[in-house]
Amino acid sequence: MIKVLVVVLLFGIIYSLFSGLYWLYRERGSGERAVRMLTWRIGLSIGLFLLLLLAFRSGMITGYNQ
Repeated sequence: MIKVLVVVLLFGIIYSLFSGLYWLYRERGSGERAVRMLTWRIGLSIGLFLLLLLAFRSGMITGYNQ
């Protein structure tokens, strides 16, 4: 379940990154939509980091096998 959620968040981050690039090019740098998409990317990245941190702390994922 965690693996699927991580992959979905990664695809969301990549989508918002390229969408922000598209709107930045399309509106010649003066657009509000590019800023909104890049803000979504930051939010998704922070959410992914927190998800991984909580999953590691709760034992749902582990580190390297030693």
